[in-house]
Amino acid sequence: MSTPAISTAEGLVNAPLLYKGKVRELYDLGEHYLIVVTDRISAFDYVLDPAVPDKGNVLNRLSAFWFERTKELIDNHVIHTDVELLGDVIPSEHRALLRNRITVTRKAERIDIECVVRGYVTGGGWRQYVAGGEVNGIKLPEGLRKNGKLAEPIFTPAAKNDVGHDEDISFAAMADKVGADLAEQLRSRSLELYGFARDYCEERGIILADCKLEFGLVDGKLILIDEIFTPDASRFWAKENYALDIEIDSMDKEPVRTYLANSDWDKNSRPDPLPPQVVEETTRRYRDIFRRLTGQELR
Repeated sequence: MSTPAISTAEGLVNAPLLYKGKVRELYDLGEHYLIVVTDRISAFDYVLDPAVPDKGNVLNRLSAFWFERTKELIDNHVIHTDVELLGDVIPSEHRALLRNRITVTRKAERIDIECVVRGYVTGGGWRQYVAGGEVNGIKLPEGLRKNGKLAEPIFTPAAKNDVGHDEDISFAAMADKVGADLAEQLRSRSLELYGFARDYCEERGIILADCKLEFGLVDGKLILIDEIFTPDASRFWAKENYALDIEIDSMDKEPVRTYLANSDWDKNSRPDPLPPQVVEETTRRYRDIFRRLTGQELR
């Protein structure tokens, strides 16, 4: 059974709201941050109605799952994910609503680079390859096919922009922005994390086609922040659906994208509310990827 959808935590949290993204809200706890993952869903740069039940629950719990499993590879920002430890910050009458949707974190200095690793040539990487035979300045062999597995994963960073879209950049351009030593750390850690998660997913019948990671600095030390290997930050394909030269139905909010693409929406105005069947199928997708990755039913 799905929990009630949460479109915002405003009014439920007794702390200053610092930032409200498309899905996440960031609150200031003084020494730490509080991240609340809502059930809001976005597509084509619009936040849509209604919110999708259990989406935030899945995203937050999957991030916690992966942060725990990768902490031997690299430290991360997580302090805890227990709503009961927040005291008056979240009054008792609101805790059931926010259970499994919160993370208390260390305050890190965010590195304004989105660290993307691609194991397959698809999506934006495929479009770059078709246009010029390379991805983020990395020359790839001729004759690759859409969705084809690369001989080795590639690191394809993007410069983060708080307004508008992130900008694909070369590794050299990234090194110019953050320094050569930090750039090398970001690349090596990203590739290592991708390899760990790819192998884990492979054992569970899932292909991790690509992912995006974010890092920060605490007292000069590199740590992993934000979210990690969730359906909103990674492209998961079920092995049974894998094929070349087509659009593979990914294990995320694909029902929403498909519905909007096939509707008469003009893409220049806020779309009408999503039909109930699209919302229900999207919830099912998020619950399914949680079950397949963790071996647990979402409760």
